[in-house]
Amino acid sequence: MRMLAAISRFVGNTFALWVLLFAILAFYFPAFFAPAAKWIVPLLGLVMFGMGLTLKTEDFREVARRPGRVALGVVAQFVIMPGVAWMLCKLLGLPDEIAVGVILVGCCPGGTASNVMTWFARGDVALSVAITSVSTLLAPLVTPALIWLLASAWLPVQFGALFWSIVQIVLLPIALGLIAQRLLGNRTQAAIQVLPLVSVISIVIIVAAVVAVSQARIAESGLLIMAVVVLHNGLGLALGYLAARLFGLPLAQRKTLSIEVGMQNSGLGAALASAHFSPLAAVPSALFSVWHNLSGPLLATVFRRMDDQRPSDGPHAG
Repeated sequence: MRMLAAISRFVGNTFALWVLLFAILAFYFPAFFAPAAKWIVPLLGLVMFGMGLTLKTEDFREVARRPGRVALGVVAQFVIMPGVAWMLCKLLGLPDEIAVGVILVGCCPGGTASNVMTWFARGDVALSVAITSVSTLLAPLVTPALIWLLASAWLPVQFGALFWSIVQIVLLPIALGLIAQRLLGNRTQAAIQVLPLVSVISIVIIVAAVVAVSQARIAESGLLIMAVVVLHNGLGLALGYLAARLFGLPLAQRKTLSIEVGMQNSGLGAALASAHFSPLAAVPSALFSVWHNLSGPLLATVFRRMDDQRPSDGPHAG
C-alpha cells in the first residue's frame, strides 16, 4: 500500500503531463480510445465519490465562519465564467455545438484540482475547499439554469434532464462518499491515499475518449476551440483576482479566488455535453481540462513568489 500511495502522489503531481500525453495519443489513435466514451459518466461519478470521502466537517464550518467570502467566491464562479463564455461565443460567432460546449464548461462548478493549486500558490486553502464544496453542491440547480439561460439561443436545452444528470453524476456519489466516510471512519484512509491516482486515471480517460470520438472535428476546428479555451481560462483567472481585490481581500484570498474561478470541473462539462448535446460540444471541456492543468501550475508558481503576510493552511485536495 505504501508503494501504491507513492505512485499515487507522483501521478497526482504530474497530472498535467498525463492529460496532455493521452490527449495527443487519442488524437493520433482515436480507434483505440473511442470505446472509453461509454465510461465517461461512471468515471466522473468515481471522482465525485472520492471528493465525498475527503470532505470534512471543518470544510462546512468554514462556510459558517466566513460566509461573505465563501459567497463572494461562489458568486464569482457562477457569474464570471458563464459570462465570459457567453461573451466569447457572441464576439467570435462560434458554431452552435462549439458555443454550447464553451458555455457548458463555463457554467460548471470549480474543480477540486483548484484546492491543490491554491495550496501550492500559498493561498487560503480552507477558503478554496469551502468554495469548491459549496459550488459543487449548488451545481444541480445553478448549472442547468445557467446553461438554459445562456445556451438556448444556440441549441435546445432541457433543464430537467441536465438537473437529473448532475444529481446522478455529482450529488449521489458525493453523498455515498460521505456515508462511507461516516460508516468506515479511519478505514477510508487507505482509499484516500490512492485517490489522486484514481482521479488522474479517470480524468485522463474522459479527456482521451472525448478527443478520440471528435478527432475529425478537432482537426478541423481544434485551433479555434483551443484559442477560446485559453482566453476563457485566462480571463477567468484574471477577473477572479480582480474581483477579490475589488472587495478588499488580502493577497492569499485574491490568489484563492483567481484559481477557484479559473479552474473548472471540466470533467462534468464533458460528461454533460456527451450525454445531452454532441461529442463536438464536449471538446471545449476536454481541451479546457488539458489547458487548465497547465495554466494552473504555472500561475500557482507565479503566485508562490508573491509576498504574502498570511501563512497558508496545509494541503487538502478535497
